[in-house]
Amino acid sequence: MLTVEMPQAVKILVAGGFGAGKTTMVSAVSEIDSFHTEESLTRSGIGIDDTQGVSLKTHTTVALDFGRITLNEKLSVFLFGTPGQDRFWFMWEELAAGALCAIVLADTRRLATSFPSVDYFERHRLPFVVAVNTFAGARSYRAETVRTALDIDSRIPVLDCDARDRISVRETLVTAVEHALAMEEAGEHMGHYSDDTKHVT
Repeated sequence: MLTVEMPQAVKILVAGGFGAGKTTMVSAVSEIDSFHTEESLTRSGIGIDDTQGVSLKTHTTVALDFGRITLNEKLSVFLFGTPGQDRFWFMWEELAAGALCAIVLADTRRLATSFPSVDYFERHRLPFVVAVNTFAGARSYRAETVRTALDIDSRIPVLDCDARDRISVRETLVTAVEHALAMEEAGEHMGHYSDDTKHVT
């Protein structure tokens, strides 16, 4: 039974590789008109953006995605989707400020694209869960197989999630919040991420 005081509103990051489905996830669950900073992929990105496995993708997030959902009468979640391309990672420090936790949206067809997100959250000690996006035609793997491939701690939840489905995304958000609060209760997470002090009480 968690004894950590439940916040009234929390900020959650949605991260992952280029084309993992972050914009789709935010759009699927947001109860307001979600906000996106998408631009068309152009020839200038050839050789810079890794489009292997997502060659049909025509747009990309260049700053952030934003949405909001009320999980219950006492808790609202503000979702911030991060850019997936290396050249936009300078945005991450700003987006991570004040976050309770994060979701790493993984594509098992391109699992290596999840490593930068995992490394970032581990380095900044921000609690996160791994949500495997169930793309059509993608091979299904056991959670422990994904965990081993990403080399993450056994306590980090790994779950399947259909980024297009509101119920599936909502369940992922609930898991992320519960994981973060459990870590806080255990004394392993001392507050929301801060770009100055890393953690504040």
